[in-house]
Amino acid sequence: MHNKPTAPETSIALRGSIFHSLADPQNYSEALAEKNGCFAYFEDGIIVISAGKISALGSAATILPTLAYDVEVRDCRGKFIMPGFIDTHIHYAQTDIIAAYGAQLLDWLNRYAFPEEMLFADKQYATEVAEFFMRELLRNGTTAAQVFGTVHAQSVDVLFEAAQQHGMAIIAGKVMMDQNCPPQLADTPETGYADSRSLIQRWHNNGRLRYAVTPRFAPTSSEAQLKTVQQLVEEFPDVYVQTHLSENESEIAWVAELFPWSKSYLDVYAHYGLLRSRTTFAHCIHLSDAEHQQLASSGAAISCCPTSNLFLGSGLFNFKAAQEVNAQLSFGTDVGGGSSFSMLRTMHEAYKVAQLRGDSLTPLKAFYIATKGASVALQREGEIGCLSVGQMADLIVVDPKASEICGRRMATAQTLSEKLFILMMLGDDRHIAQTWVAGQCVHEAG
Repeated sequence: MHNKPTAPETSIALRGSIFHSLADPQNYSEALAEKNGCFAYFEDGIIVISAGKISALGSAATILPTLAYDVEVRDCRGKFIMPGFIDTHIHYAQTDIIAAYGAQLLDWLNRYAFPEEMLFADKQYATEVAEFFMRELLRNGTTAAQVFGTVHAQSVDVLFEAAQQHGMAIIAGKVMMDQNCPPQLADTPETGYADSRSLIQRWHNNGRLRYAVTPRFAPTSSEAQLKTVQQLVEEFPDVYVQTHLSENESEIAWVAELFPWSKSYLDVYAHYGLLRSRTTFAHCIHLSDAEHQQLASSGAAISCCPTSNLFLGSGLFNFKAAQEVNAQLSFGTDVGGGSSFSMLRTMHEAYKVAQLRGDSLTPLKAFYIATKGASVALQREGEIGCLSVGQMADLIVVDPKASEICGRRMATAQTLSEKLFILMMLGDDRHIAQTWVAGQCVHEAG
């Protein structure tokens, strides 16, 4: 196992086209978004990294004369420098079943996901997958993520250990489920609570790591277990909660059968005190207007997972409804139901989902959701998601010329919005030239 990367003692400067989001651009035009301070863009910019953090940022003309003689300036001109992506919903234990053919959600879980997750009873297997998973995130330009483990406590231990080696900002938790699942993957209300409590004490607020209490979804937790989830949240009010909500119409009908007293799927979580800030609900495709409003008012976040929703035939996310109530919106790849680790591919599919619903998703909005918006949704603003002076240097260098078609198309682009749109429609892991975490280059293409 590699040692945790340490930031160089001397400063390093990167020179290229610097872009980062500062505020929600709504559906503003580029000119109006710029006027309202929604983003910063330096076509020829310099970002200076010192002791793992961003110490200066601005145009090359302004910053270059201020640099000490011994500062190394790395030439990234022709490339974009932007914040690392934030993936708010992903299952690391499903890495090896990505692209598993031909099933919708509930059948897919039984046919592929549950058998794979049983293998994580083997710590050595879990460790190998966790290490590959972290490398794959970084190769795709993702520097922070909220991650599902399995029901096995050790699955979270090895994941956090792998994250710690790379200095990454990771939120993760042990799956809690005590019904409607294979016996090999079932815990109990008592063991689920005890294991989760121990993991919280061991990992929550340990450096850049945070813990998420993780009931898989309402159908796999009894009411007794949901009460223990509520107990954990009350004992540790600053922990996160992650779960699934309204992904599939058959799933919603199943919830209504299992919890006949509930007014809605969301009401089950609300009943147990889980409708709160620091809770992320993945998918949220089939919400009513009342549920959209209730969720947004609570401060909870939505993780939109378009590659998964299309792959599993779950439905089309309603961007218009979410934006009308100012819901905290982020993106998740949802591997392995999702078909790519790439946030660029995720934005690509999100745009098409919006098109199919008659909604709009501008490139400025999409990049905001994947970076700054996700940090706001996760209440980690000021630490991740943008390139402000004083923040950890979690950033990526994106090369439009990594594929010939993207480079050719970019040559005709006139505006920043057009360039970003080309990246989100034609870009993928090949275009991530470098990934930096806490001021250390942890991935370099080639």
